[in-house]
Amino acid sequence: MQHTLEWLPSEGQPAQLLLLLHGWGGNGADMAPLAQALRAAFPQSAGLAPDAPLPHEAADGSPGTATARQWYAVAGLTPENWPQRVDAALPGLHDWVRAQQQRLGVSPEATALGGFSQGAVLALALAMRHDGLAGRVLAFCGCLTRVPAAAPRLTTLHLFHGADDEAIPAEGSRQALGHLAKLDGDATLDIAQGVGHVLHPALIDCALHRLRSHIPQRTWRAAMGAAAAAPDA
Repeated sequence: MQHTLEWLPSEGQPAQLLLLLHGWGGNGADMAPLAQALRAAFPQSAGLAPDAPLPHEAADGSPGTATARQWYAVAGLTPENWPQRVDAALPGLHDWVRAQQQRLGVSPEATALGGFSQGAVLALALAMRHDGLAGRVLAFCGCLTRVPAAAPRLTTLHLFHGADDEAIPAEGSRQALGHLAKLDGDATLDIAQGVGHVLHPALIDCALHRLRSHIPQRTWRAAMGAAAAAPDA
């Protein structure tokens, strides 16, 4: 990864790890509003927002601005080669996530992987490939690159979208939720009316609500299994 912004607890060991991936043509600083909102709600968390490893290019392949980055190139992007480009970015991201978990002493279960736009696409793809690498994914204005054959069992997927998003339409998140539901996956969807392709405060508020109130299916399954195994009183 390139330069990484970090927000660490004022003292003590981090209790949660928040890894935040920016969108195409952005950089880690774009994720500061989300990081600050999450850390206000979870003050003992550590927030990290890296710059993507590739310099930004426009859709026609011309160079972007010096501070802009991208996770994968969009020049010549087609529905056919899109999944392969995303897949090619996953190994490096996976290794970086594991390295930060080990460095800061935070378990995968206590890790949340968030992303906006291209960053959300990466976060979802990583969770689909490496179930349990993070306990939760917060995907803002993203989508799945392919119809899933199986749903994660150790990762909860939270999808957030603007109803007026024209760059990555909200219908993709609706379809993803439907596919995951058929596979008995643990996923939620929040759509904000009047919001476009932006990391909007309304969507951030939805994320905070989900983190505070949603009990993962794996927790329910473990509790029900323990109750079933308990001897009769």
